[in-house]
Amino acid sequence: LTFLLVFYFYPLLKICILSFFPDGSWQGTTLTRLITTPIYGRILWFTTWQAALSTAITLVLALPGAYVFSRFNFAGKQLLQALLTVPFVLPTVVTAAAFRALLGSHGLINSWLMTGFDLARPPIRIEQTILFFLLAHVFYNYSLVMRIVGSFWAGLDPNLRHAARLLGASNRRIFCTITLPLLMPAIGSAALLVFIFCFTSFGVVLILGGPRYATLEVEIYRQAIQLFNLPMAAALSLIQILVNFLLMGIHAR
Repeated sequence: LTFLLVFYFYPLLKICILSFFPDGSWQGTTLTRLITTPIYGRILWFTTWQAALSTAITLVLALPGAYVFSRFNFAGKQLLQALLTVPFVLPTVVTAAAFRALLGSHGLINSWLMTGFDLARPPIRIEQTILFFLLAHVFYNYSLVMRIVGSFWAGLDPNLRHAARLLGASNRRIFCTITLPLLMPAIGSAALLVFIFCFTSFGVVLILGGPRYATLEVEIYRQAIQLFNLPMAAALSLIQILVNFLLMGIHAR
């Protein structure tokens, strides 16, 4: 409790005081600007929909992998699972730098293509685009979905599938009426975690997205470090904290 009071609740209280009582008295100008200025609404909307899109793409690509790892045994399975976990523990700066070195305008793949096909311009031009950091988000969170859903999938009772097949159900009907409903808690849990990670993405968006794209995290950094507008940065931090608490509450349920 002492640890939480010192390292969690005290900073949280300081954020609230800095947001609404910067000079010791109530000042609602920061909150008014936050509500009335359209740019902050657009930043919140962009943060939400890029996180939702990243989550959807990650689920589409990771669920087949979860199926393979849950239903089949093959040589090198444990090694491959370990290798797929490595991206999730990499620092965001390292991942962003690696993506730029690989897929950037002067990256390795563009250099090979320009040399091999005698091209004057790089054929892959996704630097400082939404697609660039969406790929990084999928790279980060693929193993998370695969492990959560795959472990749950492997633990499902196979007798349910066998009984349905004996009663004449096709593989498609078994999946839609038995397997998928049983998997929904695991899929929902994984999706919420991926959404939270993408919603709070900072380094990947800052480095790969460029100045045109700003999530709440990036805008908090810009307000605090570049503009030194600490009350606005604190107010944006409170919004992010509230959204995270809501998402974590849903995840817990």
